[in-house]
Amino acid sequence: MLWRVKKIIKRIKFNTVLKYFQSNPKKILFRVAALLLLFWFLFDDYGIVKRVRMEIEYRLLLERYNIEQQKMLDNEQRIQHAREPDSIEKAARERYNFRKTGETLFIIKGE
Repeated sequence: MLWRVKKIIKRIKFNTVLKYFQSNPKKILFRVAALLLLFWFLFDDYGIVKRVRMEIEYRLLLERYNIEQQKMLDNEQRIQHAREPDSIEKAARERYNFRKTGETLFIIKGE
């Protein structure tokens, strides 16, 4: 494998490459500048890649915000209905496994 690399290097004539650079400096300069500009647009602090990442993060945060808002509304409704006797009884039965006399209590364990 190494001998193939050496063979390829021998084929390349550095003089011809140097002559090409000397004969077309504007083309090379333009290509290098365009390449640098492209990298700058893609990977700068305000580049496209960063913008896409920020947009994804924004959408995830917005979704999380909506979920939390819904939880807050649910909690507010629970607080409003907390003083009703039916809700107190329901909470006691669900959370603390209370039962009325004569009832059979079945506890089903989840995950």
